[in-house]
Amino acid sequence: MAPDSADTLDGLVLDAAVIGSGVGGLYALQRLRDQLGFRAEAFDDAGGVGGTWYWNRYPGCRVDTEASIYCYSFDEALFRTWQWSERYPRQPEVLAYLNAVADRHDLKRSIHFNTRIVKAEWDEAAARWWLTTGRGERVSARYLIEGVGLLSSTNMPSFPGAERFEGQIHHAARWPAAGLDLAGKRIGVIGTGSTGIQIITALAPQAGHLHVFQRTPQYVVPLGCGPFPAERRAQMTADPAGYVARALNTASVFGLEESTTSALSVSADTRARVYEAAWQKGGGFGFMLETFGDIVVSREANDTATEFIRAKIRQTVEDPAVATRLCPTDLYAKRPLAVDGYYECFNRDNVTLVDVKATPVVEITARGIRTTAAEIGLDVIIFATGFDAVTGNYLKIDTVGRGGRRLQDKWTHGPQAFAGMTIADFPNLFMIFGPFGPFTSQPLVHEYQINWMTNLIVHARNRDYRSIDTDSAVEHQWVERCRAGAELTLFPQVDSWINGANVPGKPKASMFFMEGMAAYMQELDRIVGADYASFVFRR
Repeated sequence: MAPDSADTLDGLVLDAAVIGSGVGGLYALQRLRDQLGFRAEAFDDAGGVGGTWYWNRYPGCRVDTEASIYCYSFDEALFRTWQWSERYPRQPEVLAYLNAVADRHDLKRSIHFNTRIVKAEWDEAAARWWLTTGRGERVSARYLIEGVGLLSSTNMPSFPGAERFEGQIHHAARWPAAGLDLAGKRIGVIGTGSTGIQIITALAPQAGHLHVFQRTPQYVVPLGCGPFPAERRAQMTADPAGYVARALNTASVFGLEESTTSALSVSADTRARVYEAAWQKGGGFGFMLETFGDIVVSREANDTATEFIRAKIRQTVEDPAVATRLCPTDLYAKRPLAVDGYYECFNRDNVTLVDVKATPVVEITARGIRTTAAEIGLDVIIFATGFDAVTGNYLKIDTVGRGGRRLQDKWTHGPQAFAGMTIADFPNLFMIFGPFGPFTSQPLVHEYQINWMTNLIVHARNRDYRSIDTDSAVEHQWVERCRAGAELTLFPQVDSWINGANVPGKPKASMFFMEGMAAYMQELDRIVGADYASFVFRR
């Protein structure tokens, strides 16, 4: 049974505290508590496990990474036997899986739900972190592991008049657990990112009328939903360790056969056949990664992909004017978006595309949304406006490191961190998928990072070191390497959450290691081989 959140936590002393009980937090707790014997407990402001899968319950929500990769591998028996029903499972199935993992390993008894950590302060003399909960309780821990989520800090825009709206307003990432009856309703969806396109395709058949408020048109490719592939299940069952190793030793860890062929090295007819095969197959990320190897680094190669997708939009959408507004004009260099049947939605009589660049939103009224062109009557407004990605949830915690330095101050002009896991001047603090980690899918990389950071902790414990800090010069070199690597791609040339451009006032900066997972592991192996010389240890 989980600790009773009504009981005071004051005076609790831990070897390790884990913030978050999503995919990363659950494994961090299991690794620290069960595999390594630490006194470890976790804290989460949610009422149950799951992280983003606990909060994101909106219509159409599903994982767009194949389930064979979006799962744990540390429990080999579970990896072999878990029966995914779909290639890309829906939110309830993913949440059920995470609950099953938590129950199988009896993790909930060590998780304090409905408990938000609002402050973390380093005590240099004691070499410990003091954590303060939202109720004012104080907890002490030698090590702090933050699994707060890459995409979980909601980005809620402010529109004048929202308080006057007589209908319902919901953010997709805080969807009511009981669900909503939206059949026949006049619905406005604001945002067309990965969340927005899932909501739009799910609600179009049931809405009385659906208004899609689009700021920037997106490149959306088919996902290819369907039953979990039998051949994939056979591969996972026959050789679990090999399957995971092969996935990790790629650039993106999506379980794809990443192409090394240049789009410019083949004929136009061949390119068209390759793109068409990928479109028919579905698989989302595969359209960018399995077709040609230079789509994200060469503008000319990128143009061949964008021309193909725009042609598909014009072929699919019956109204030429609507098709034109749905055709992006920028590069195909954001997080790939994939869902089945998105563009077909705009052939429905009950779906209207609202171009908010041409006719901006002026205000929310009592009856709906007023643009510069008209007032649109609505019963429900849904914000699918994404997240303050990568750094957002870290900065929601008032984190004070060595010498009283605040994380908010250190990151004023953009994040500074090493390998997505540590921050100089913040000893014994570890992040799961923090800034400047690899640009990959997450669950298997979560495991890799957690194993790596906990091996570092064991290294320190075996030598009676009380604190581990990142060498500031090493951190600086890593950040510069990540920025230089990003500049070799097309991603910095397009505004997106990848570089923070989706949040007003947020410093725009590349926040990922773009050289691929295999190169990432090679560098971290080198650090281990050098006896962790990149870190400063103190007794």
